[in-house]
Parts: sequence; structure tokens; C-alpha cells
Amino acid sequence: MSEMRPGKFQYLPLVIKYLLIINGVIWLTQVGLSKLYGFSLADYLGLRYWGSEFFRPHQFITHMFLHDEGNFLHVFSNMFALWMFGATLENRWGPKRFLNFYLICGLGAAFCHEAVLTYDNMTLAKEAQRFYDQPTLDNFRFIVNKYNLDRLHGFVEAWGRLPPDSDMLVWQTKHFVSDFVEQYKNVPTVGASGAVFGVLLAFGYLFPNQYLFIIPIPFPIKVKYFIGGYILWELYVGFQNNSDNIAHFAHLGGALFGFIMLKIWRERSDPRS
Repeated sequence: MSEMRPGKFQYLPLVIKYLLIINGVIWLTQVGLSKLYGFSLADYLGLRYWGSEFFRPHQFITHMFLHDEGNFLHVFSNMFALWMFGATLENRWGPKRFLNFYLICGLGAAFCHEAVLTYDNMTLAKEAQRFYDQPTLDNFRFIVNKYNLDRLHGFVEAWGRLPPDSDMLVWQTKHFVSDFVEQYKNVPTVGASGAVFGVLLAFGYLFPNQYLFIIPIPFPIKVKYFIGGYILWELYVGFQNNSDNIAHFAHLGGALFGFIMLKIWRERSDPRS
């Protein structure tokens, strides 16, 4: 690794410090508003699918300063990774370049997430239309199983015991599917993970042979293997049909835009790293 000894105040560089403060204050505000008034900032500042009636352009920026208000680990893990890997980058680049890099990675993550949301919502709309045209138990079961709609499994079982030509049954199932299509379109996305993944990628690219000690791994591991493996895992999980409510392709989008920025800047790792 290149020789670099941060000064007294550079262990918490300027931009990192303010990002930690801003994200922490906003998260506490989210928690307070939710508990005291039942008000969710994510409903207004979280990133929505562009086809949602609640989408606003400012959400491309604001979403990356919000986190899941019911999950302290979400904000803590993002901010810890930002400090752990980002402090070295800010010391190397300076505050202006680091802030630009961070925001561009966050925006890139949001654009990639919007692309995935577009594909997902168009796919769901086609599947819903197929069910509207042919409201059969098999078509309904397909949607329930694919999107893990556990609350409707009981209804699927009941359908098997009812006359298939029941008008009330058809109306109810179409109503369920229509509601789900709208809900799916309106879910907000929050978190700095996309921008942080850009920071992870940059650290791994510039300092690939640095060693990390990661619990519970009982031996040190080089940064390039850890971050490379992490990105491959995100890619694998992103293509699985899961319901973990994590925007895996937003993470990958942040890493992708981070890599593009490094290439544009023609950053290179020190040959001694």
C-alpha cells in the first residue's frame, strides 16, 4: 500500500465526518417521527419507481441519506463501512473529489435500481394481465408463489374447494392482484448502500493487497478477494427470486459507476500495494 500517515484529524476526514453526522441525524429524525407521529420520511424522500404516482426527481438524491427506521444495523453498517474504507480515499483524493465520487456512485446506483424496477414492474404487469385475461387458479398461484405472497396461500387453498366459475371468487382475486401491482410499484427504496459500494470498489481497486481481519473468518484476507467475492455474491443473490427487500442491483450499480469513475480519472494502485 502507498505510504500514507493521516494526521491527527484525518482519521475522520471532513466529508466522512459530515456524512456520518447527516445520516445519523436523519435516521434519528426518522425514528422520532415514526414513533411519535406515525410519519415516515421514506414515503416522501425514499426513491420510488418512476412509474409511481409518488415519484419525484429529488428522490434520486434524498434516498441515499435515509435508512430503514426500524433497523439500526442498516445505518450502522453503511456508516461503518463508509468510514472504514472511505477515510483512506478522502485522504488520498481530498474532500471535493471524494464527495463527487460518493454522490455519483449513489446516483448511479439509483439509476441502475430504476432500470431493474422498470423491468420488474413491466414483468409483473404482464403476469397480472395474463391473469386478468385468464383468471384461473394456476395463474393466480403462479403470482402468489413467485412473489412470496404468504398471506394469500390460504386463499389459494380455499379456491381449490370452491366452484371455479364463482363470480365473487374471480372478482376477489382480481382485486388482490390489482392491489399488489399498485403496492409493488409504490415501495420506496432508502439507504446509502449504493454509494458505499462504490467506495468499497474504489478501495479494493486502489489497495487490492491490503489485508482485512473480518469476524468470523479466522485469518486475514486480501481486500481484492473480499470485495470481489462480495460483488459476486450480490450478483448471484440479485438474480435469485428472493424477498429479502435488499436492492442488490443498486449495490452493483454503485460499484459499476465507481469503477467507471476510476477509469475516467485513470486512477491506478501504487505498484507497491
